Amino acid sequence: MKRLLILASALVLTACAGDQEDIQGWMAEQEKGMTGTIKPLPEMKPVPVVKYEAEGAADPFVLSRIEPETKTSRRGGPDLDRRREPLESYPLESLQLVGVITQNRKVHALVRADQNLHQVRVGNYMGQNFGLVTEISESEVTLKELVEDMNGDWVERISKLLLQEQQEARK
Repeated sequence: MKRLLILASALVLTACAGDQEDIQGWMAEQEKGMTGTIKPLPEMKPVPVVKYEAEGAADPFVLSRIEPETKTSRRGGPDLDRRREPLESYPLESLQLVGVITQNRKVHALVRADQNLHQVRVGNYMGQNFGLVTEISESEVTLKELVEDMNGDWVERISKLLLQEQQEARK
């Protein structure tokens, strides 16, 4: 059986080694029509070397805990007995600043939440992180949010709600 298999293999391999003059002739004929020139590569302009100097800067490869900007004590957390305002039930990301108006020298921000328009002024609360409105300008509302960190301490975080046109321009 083994001999028969070896004999069949040898027969098949010799059949493949036939005359290939017709293929070589066709290849030679095709090469005759393939004349062309290759344009030389453009000359490379030298790039100026810029030395990276980061002495005194923070090492980006050192794993260290980032300290929050401002810490308050556990007792300095949010007033949970305070009556919650309507915009505190929405995440800050879902609120949109659509305009700012001034009435009797008092600035009010117009904030949209679920297709409803709300007037907000300094001292109001917005967002789910106890965000106190501290400043209203023509293009943004600045909030001071209280967030609990991983140690259970309350940390102040400054957030901004940008005018809707500016948010679309940043995308």
